[in-house]
Amino acid sequence: MPTVFDELLDRFHLYLAGVDSDLVADAVARIDWHMPSRPLEPRSLSCVRHLDRIAELAPADAGPLTRFVADHRDELRWGQTYTAADFGRAFIDNYGWLEVFGTRGHFVNDAVAAGLLILGPGIVYPDHHHIAEEIYIPLTGGTEWRMGEGGFRVRAAGEVIHHPSNVNHAMRTGREPLMALYVWRGGPLAQKSIIGGAGGRG
Repeated sequence: MPTVFDELLDRFHLYLAGVDSDLVADAVARIDWHMPSRPLEPRSLSCVRHLDRIAELAPADAGPLTRFVADHRDELRWGQTYTAADFGRAFIDNYGWLEVFGTRGHFVNDAVAAGLLILGPGIVYPDHHHIAEEIYIPLTGGTEWRMGEGGFRVRAAGEVIHHPSNVNHAMRTGREPLMALYVWRGGPLAQKSIIGGAGGRG
């Protein structure tokens, strides 16, 4: 009988498979979706309080995934890479991620990590970079994104955002929370991002 985690992976895969993007299609094709599960104890974070609003904001194609995560939030293991010492308490209380698969996720994958990021309203995720190439797909709209030396601009739900290796990027939420699907590949999958411009190309 399928578990909650099996259904999470299925909904995650189904959403990604429906994204009209050659970059995403290539990433999906390279993933072995028959991954062994990893037993993890549930862990909640303050940011999960935004999940009901996220499910309301998400477009129809992301609804099955966002609603499922909202309904099963207490069975999942939510994580944080940073602490209050990095960005302050307000950031930490409105930030977290759910790794669906990867080196720390509910399914084991040493080549690719993917999951969901939450940022609450009025939060700035400052410039940061990492070795791994990153694909983001916002599942809610209204957040401003910046990459390299460009300015912030609002990105729509479903838009594909590509951050090459070691290129700086930042996000700034407005009045609504953000949920974004992410895929990391081609670098350390559990690396703590490097804050600011040192070492980046942006």
